[in-house]
Amino acid sequence: MFKSFLFATFLLGLLLIAQAREDDKNIGLYQLKRGNMQLNFTNYGATIISVILPDRHGNLADVTLGYDFIQQYQNDTCYFGALIGRVANRIGHAQFTLDGKTYQLPANDHGNTLHGGTTGFSDVVWTVESHREDSHITFTYDSCDREEGFPGQLKVSVTYMLIGTNKLAVKMIANPVDKATPVNLAQHSYWNLRGHNSGDILSHKVQIFGSHITPVDDKLIPTGEIQSVKGTPYDFLEPKEVGSQINDLPGLYDMNYVLDKGSSEHFRKVAIIKDDVSGRKLELWSNQPGVQFYTSGMLKDTKGKDGAIYHKHAGIAMETQGFPDAVNRPNFPSQIVRPGETYKHFMVYRFTAE
Repeated sequence: MFKSFLFATFLLGLLLIAQAREDDKNIGLYQLKRGNMQLNFTNYGATIISVILPDRHGNLADVTLGYDFIQQYQNDTCYFGALIGRVANRIGHAQFTLDGKTYQLPANDHGNTLHGGTTGFSDVVWTVESHREDSHITFTYDSCDREEGFPGQLKVSVTYMLIGTNKLAVKMIANPVDKATPVNLAQHSYWNLRGHNSGDILSHKVQIFGSHITPVDDKLIPTGEIQSVKGTPYDFLEPKEVGSQINDLPGLYDMNYVLDKGSSEHFRKVAIIKDDVSGRKLELWSNQPGVQFYTSGMLKDTKGKDGAIYHKHAGIAMETQGFPDAVNRPNFPSQIVRPGETYKHFMVYRFTAE
């Protein structure tokens, strides 16, 4: 019943705008399902619109924030479930210099560039390259030279894959065609393991496997420093409730963590999120050097799915990524990818309930 209602409401949203723009006619809804795990997607922004999981008693709930209608995704400023690019997170002063040439970008966030610019990868219609409901879906996008100010043509793909009955793998690949360009893709789902409409996530327990952060200025641009989390409210090296020290912050939980190296040189454990009420637990692995931990502190009365109103701290975003403003910080890991090279970003989510 829940799945049928979700499909019906979202498809109604598609029908309402079917004649609005030519690209809208190519927007669709797609599903992956295995066992009790169900995921729904749209190729608008290569977006995850819902993740339906059982709790410890087998009761199903949608644990990601999102919308009912496609118009809401088109007007979205929260990036619910979207694939972010060409460069996720922030670029200071909306510019960077590469190979002696300075590129000016859209200043869509207090004089800086956020999540790819005014029309980033989250706001374009992707092509469905391959889809099998019990296995995977692959979206592709061809970004043109100087799109949102970035140099060179870039071919991008993202594949969402089911592994077993409780894992979701995400594979993001990008290949520059003719020019060097920065690439930093990210998956921007907001998680509330008790259910997307269950209130705030302040009692969720979080563990982040990052001993350092890249501190920021008042516009959330990294200062270039790398600081230890020890003795600060940013210390989640041991599991603790999100709200346990939130009032001690100078601002919000919206911070890039420098991930500790794991047992594998190229794959590391990123974070664990657990909700004691439902028993649901999310574990995340990635090959990226950083993760943005954001507790949706800027949400305010946002109308979401099923009549839900999302307030401050309604969800947790764990965005594995390269470091913010790396294009302007030579001491940060480089995000420059040149023709003949391949950008590869892998993530694995493991969902359990206990």
